[in-house]
Amino acid sequence: MRISELSRTTGVAIPTVKYYMREGLLARGDATAPNQAEYGAAHAHRLHLIRVLREVGSLTVGQVAAVLAAIDDAHLPRHELFGVTQRALAPTSEGPVPAEVALARAEIDAFLAALGWEVSAEAPARRSLAGALVALRKLGRDCGAEVFLPHAQAAAHIAEQEVSSVGAESDRAAAVERLVIGTVVFEAALAALRRLAHEHYSGVRAALYTPEQ
Repeated sequence: MRISELSRTTGVAIPTVKYYMREGLLARGDATAPNQAEYGAAHAHRLHLIRVLREVGSLTVGQVAAVLAAIDDAHLPRHELFGVTQRALAPTSEGPVPAEVALARAEIDAFLAALGWEVSAEAPARRSLAGALVALRKLGRDCGAEVFLPHAQAAAHIAEQEVSSVGAESDRAAAVERLVIGTVVFEAALAALRRLAHEHYSGVRAALYTPEQ
């Protein structure tokens, strides 16, 4: 297909397609003339993947490039690829760490150790979880890291199923892509489902509540 058809098929504007090629995110097509090239299903699939990372995962072009490079590295173990994706999804910039944040991080470290989770000390999600704990305390919640225990238990059940399904893939390309897409798409889906469940159960409780006359 020509670049115009590739653009129509994927919904990615031609200037953006060319930009992705310049940035190395998308392979160039097979040249058929000085100013013409042919593109195949692999190009369309790659563009769909880039769109998911950009639009659902909200990754920058640089972060997308890092994830795609990890996917393309046939020698990179799947577990390390998972780490690359996790780091891409997390904030990277950080200034001085206030005392309250340092305390929360120490509590989260102890919480994860008590769960028996083997997680990298540099895992960005550690910082994110500590930040959530600090936010709760600033809003007046007198709580410790144990407040996240129900969420941790639910997350463990979901993660075990997801990782097991990826591990069953014999084709590395398919497996690593499922890993990346699962991390990005299902993380967004989980947040959306939680909001929908809150609305549902809030409505149930409201229907059961009878104000005093």
